Amino acid sequence: MKVYTAKQITEMLQEQDFDINLRTVRYYTQIGIVPALELVGNKRVYTNKHLNYFRAILVLAKTGESLASIQKKLQPLDIEEIKKIGDQAAFFQSHNFLEHETHQVSEDVLITLSPKISAELKQRVINSVSQIIKGDQNK
Repeated sequence: MKVYTAKQITEMLQEQDFDINLRTVRYYTQIGIVPALELVGNKRVYTNKHLNYFRAILVLAKTGESLASIQKKLQPLDIEEIKKIGDQAAFFQSHNFLEHETHQVSEDVLITLSPKISAELKQRVINSVSQIIKGDQNK
């Protein structure tokens, strides 16, 4: 089991382009939005599980969720679901918002496309997804 200090957790999150500081890491730990620290020997430490929680919290916070709401949403989830939320971080990085184009295909489906693909391919992708959704709605 890999273990970390609060400072190491902060530095890893900052390297992943999350806007967080050591004080916030300690605050989130104190209010219990992340699980209790693990006891290794006589030290309380963070683990990869905690890192996944922090990533998920920061992603949900970018959507405008309050800490209380985030805590409520994360409580029933298993670690795999929490990891999936944290893995969405790339969608919230500012350079992705500025560079990529997002198209709303339906009420429930958004497609984000790289500017590196041609306009023709973008349109084909949008049309294909639209057709799939229409076919799904007709069932």
